[in-house]
Amino acid sequence: MKNAKYYPWLVVGLLWVVALLNYMDRQMLSTMRPSMEADIQELQSAANFGHLMAIFLWIYGFMSPVAGTIADKFSRKWLIVGSLFVWSAVTFAMGYATTFNQLMWLRGIMGVSEALYIPAGLSLIADYHKDKTRSLAIGIHMTGLYMGQALGGFGATLAEAFTWHTAFRSFGLVGIVYALILLFFLHEVKTSSKEKVVLDPVPDGTSIKKVTIFKGLSVLLSNIAFWVILFYFAVPSLPGWATKNWLPTLFAENLNIPMSSAGPLSTITIAASSFIGVIFGGILSDRWVQKNVRGRVYTSAIGIALTIPSLLLLGFGNSLFHVVGAALCFGLGFGMFDANNMPILCQFVSAKYRATAYGLMNMVGVFSGAFITDYLGRSTDAGNLGSDFAKLAAIVAIALVVQLYFLRPKVNDFTDD
Repeated sequence: MKNAKYYPWLVVGLLWVVALLNYMDRQMLSTMRPSMEADIQELQSAANFGHLMAIFLWIYGFMSPVAGTIADKFSRKWLIVGSLFVWSAVTFAMGYATTFNQLMWLRGIMGVSEALYIPAGLSLIADYHKDKTRSLAIGIHMTGLYMGQALGGFGATLAEAFTWHTAFRSFGLVGIVYALILLFFLHEVKTSSKEKVVLDPVPDGTSIKKVTIFKGLSVLLSNIAFWVILFYFAVPSLPGWATKNWLPTLFAENLNIPMSSAGPLSTITIAASSFIGVIFGGILSDRWVQKNVRGRVYTSAIGIALTIPSLLLLGFGNSLFHVVGAALCFGLGFGMFDANNMPILCQFVSAKYRATAYGLMNMVGVFSGAFITDYLGRSTDAGNLGSDFAKLAAIVAIALVVQLYFLRPKVNDFTDD
């Protein structure tokens, strides 16, 4: 089956479900605070809730480059299956948590396990799909993340109908079962690009290739274009994570509606528009890059540009039309940006180091997310959530200028070191 022509797309489908579970399990906590704070009193403080969300991001960020390096050296299949099983088990265990400290520990473990997935998953898809389908394949996979984000919004609804304990246990059990199913259907690329990169002499005078842990890091960090990619990836991650973790609260405050309604409304709005954005952005990028090598950069730039007015409206809008319209525009733009990050990376980085590279990108993006999640927790307590959301538009505009000026790829698929 793994040699069939359709298998590269089956890989996208299999990993789509993993991506959904990845975001659903992490996202559902953001909408369940009202249900949980009656049992765990520390959650009544928005600052404490911000710390709980941020601990996941800090650990996830520190683990991301490690996860990327591991994915470039070892079987990505086993990394994906193992990480899915662990974070699903953690989600299941959160249904039995009784203290704030237990939640903090479990979120930390989830950060470690979930970090192992994205670099491995995206590099596996990039190896199965070349330049004519790469952005679309990545984009379709990203819709799984958005669908998971949307379904995570129903955590509050499920918690209200039953209990928050039931919500965690149910979602966790689904992931555990799917990890076992994935064992039989997911396969590594036969002609994997995990070439060994350091030559060591052997007694007969010939040489064999051997992997070293830091080779990929040294190659990447000496690449100026990669530093630019890190910057333009990190800055849009600020509003990206802000919407993931605080948009339900912003909807509830600006529209004066309960969280059980604000959670699904906000997450579905972002997920639906992001779904359209990654598909449109993937198709546009794959076609544009055939005519202009900067096509992927331009497609991503259009997406980033759309998020700028969206952030202003999200921050200052107080009507359903303004807030939902802004969220739709933001999701569309962020989806176009999201679909092209790995494909743009492929234009500057050899296949041997792409998981490591995306791990580093994930690290800086998540650290940005951890900072903004913690900051907006304090901002919410001070009553400034909306205005601080709007301020993010200015720094995103700076990232857009940097991206367009400095990122000038010469090839569609970089093959040399």
